[in-house]
Amino acid sequence: MQAFSFQNPTRIEFGVDKEKQMGQYMSELGAKKALIVYGSERVKKSGLFDDVVKGLKEQGIEFVECGGVKSNPILSKVREGIELARKFGADSVLSIGGGSCLDSAKAIAAGTVYEGDVWDFFTGKAKVQQALNVFDVITLAATGSEMNDGGVVTNDATQQKYSLSGFSLFPKVSVINPKLQSTVSRDYLVYSASDIIAHSIEAYFTAKVHPELISMQVEANIKTVIRTTEALLNNPEDLDARGEFAWAATMALNGLTHVGIAKYGFPNHMIEHAMSAVCDVPHGAGLSVVMPAWMTWYKDQNPQQFTRFAREVFGLQTAEEGIQALKQWFDKIGTPTRLSQLKIEGAVLEEVIDNAAGNAVAWRMDKVYTREAIADIFALAK
Repeated sequence: MQAFSFQNPTRIEFGVDKEKQMGQYMSELGAKKALIVYGSERVKKSGLFDDVVKGLKEQGIEFVECGGVKSNPILSKVREGIELARKFGADSVLSIGGGSCLDSAKAIAAGTVYEGDVWDFFTGKAKVQQALNVFDVITLAATGSEMNDGGVVTNDATQQKYSLSGFSLFPKVSVINPKLQSTVSRDYLVYSASDIIAHSIEAYFTAKVHPELISMQVEANIKTVIRTTEALLNNPEDLDARGEFAWAATMALNGLTHVGIAKYGFPNHMIEHAMSAVCDVPHGAGLSVVMPAWMTWYKDQNPQQFTRFAREVFGLQTAEEGIQALKQWFDKIGTPTRLSQLKIEGAVLEEVIDNAAGNAVAWRMDKVYTREAIADIFALAK
């Protein structure tokens, strides 16, 4: 293993009804005034919002609301949240929703205490040095944002989908209640499965050093996602499967599967960010199209690990068989595997390729992922 430093300060509160104690958790950390970030009115109709704010009221925590966060969250909503938080004098941001809400909350938390434009954090013009305290009740298992310091937002004016990060953006407390996720639609369940697998394979395939212990952890995570997704498609109320699925999402991107590895990247995400920035497709749906194509394009760069993937995850013998098995599984559960299913063709595809090439420059991956290379990968996804 490579030398490493590892610290994850997020406190996870996992279990049924834990969201009702969020007020207590926040009060313990000194919260007095919170901006609550959420997406659709579904969190209110379900009673979740009331359950959470009841706890805040009991602890004397004041709050204001910032609703309407969309899937593939946008910069204009983040700026709206920053303005609200500043006017209210918020000391905390509480996200009630999925990864889009939480990513927005992190950006708001950083931007509220920054004198410049929050987009500076996404373009590398500034680094996050401080932020309001972040808390969340996660309602969709996918991004892993509940236990890491990153967030992704699309600049709706420029169609740039970039990320920010900073140690102060680790949530202080994250609530994971599997029961809250039982109403997730079939589509977003399978898109989430794709997202978790993508988080799992990026370093697994691209790292120059990848210890066997970490490979085994990644493989266990992927096999858990496959097993629990199938169980949940058969029975959405299976809380045991729901809980394992949710924890697999967290584990995929909380840092534990990245310790001791070296020199890795996130090319699938880099490419997909262009798809969702230009076409607003669900992130996981875009990833399930990109992954098999990218794996086919990249496999000869790391044949031993691709062969291992086929063997350990699917019980097969060759890299090609493993890639095909993953694509077939995506087809089986109903998440897209072809660009045509997302209506990304012709001039739209060319725009996506151009956008991805811009991402490659921003992510410092353009020496490998030239526009021509990205076009080749997309050609394998037709």
